[in-house]
This record gives sequence, structure tokens and C-alpha cells, in this order.
Amino acid sequence: MSGSPERPDRCDLGGRVGPAAHIVLIGFMAAGKSVVGRELAARRRLRFTDTDQLVAQHHGPIPEIFAARGECGFREVEARTVASALAEKVPGVISLGGGAVLDTGTQQLLRRATVVFLDTDLETVLPRIIRSGNRPMLAGDPARRWEELAKARRPVYESLADITIDTRGLTVPAVIDRLTPFLNEGA
Repeated sequence: MSGSPERPDRCDLGGRVGPAAHIVLIGFMAAGKSVVGRELAARRRLRFTDTDQLVAQHHGPIPEIFAARGECGFREVEARTVASALAEKVPGVISLGGGAVLDTGTQQLLRRATVVFLDTDLETVLPRIIRSGNRPMLAGDPARRWEELAKARRPVYESLADITIDTRGLTVPAVIDRLTPFLNEGA
């Protein structure tokens, strides 16, 4: 059970997986956190929370928040939303926006969860980015901006991750099939 030769799947559970732990999906923009999270939650019969959806439901579309409040204002709203989702007593699967892990408070809260880094590359996500359209963090040259953000954020994702799954070339069911043994290992 391994990923690509360049980036094998990794698992270091540190005792956090168990019946009371949230499973939190982190990773690059357009890595598939929401679609994987929704399917993973359905398979495990857990509640699914997408923090980007929550932000949009309670505060309006993310591009509009960026336009009105800037990135710092958005990150404040995002951090409060993530904290609220992580405070839920009933365990679930939570998908975070790509930059949510930049907040130090969020990083601290993630220590009580099982954190799964869905690793990928630009070649995999570029078609998704182009299809999805308006992503404020990718304004200008989306491919170049994605690579800049990926380079800056990769060390944060890697440091927070209990489990890393290389999703390149995998379908959603295949990602979940690869992840499930790691999650069951700590249960």
C-alpha cells in the first residue's frame, strides 16, 4: 500500500485516531478534500462538514468576502468557522479550505483530530481549477499562483498530517480505499 515512488503514502497516528476523533482533510486547493470527505463520511456513517461551505452559508460567497475584507478578514472568518466545526462533540469528517491551516489557532486545534493530507500536484488539479473558476488566491496566473502557494504550504501540511495520501491518478473511491486501513489501524 504505497503512493507514487516520489511521495509514498505515510501514516503516523500518534494515538489520535479513535472513536472520539474528528477526521480532518487538509491539502492544496482543488485537491479533492470536499468530494473525498463527503464520500468518506458516507462510508463511515459520520457527519460531513465542509468549512468553505459553512463560510459561504453564513458570510456570503468567498470571493465577495475577499473583495470586501481582504485575505486577513477572510482568514479570521475561516478560523472561527473551523474552530466551531472542530468543537462539535459528535465526531465527523471535516474538509478544510487550503489555507485554513495557516492559522496558528487552527494548528493547535488540529492536534486533537486525525489529520489527513491529500497530496497532489499541479497537473492533477489544473483542470479542476480551470473548471471551478473564481478562486481569489489564484488571481492572475492560476497555475503559477497554485505552485507558489503549494511550495509555501507543503511544509505546513506535512507537519500537521497524521496520514498522507498521494491522490495523483486515483479516483475518489481509490483514495478512500487507500486511507481506510490507516484509519482502522488506530481505531
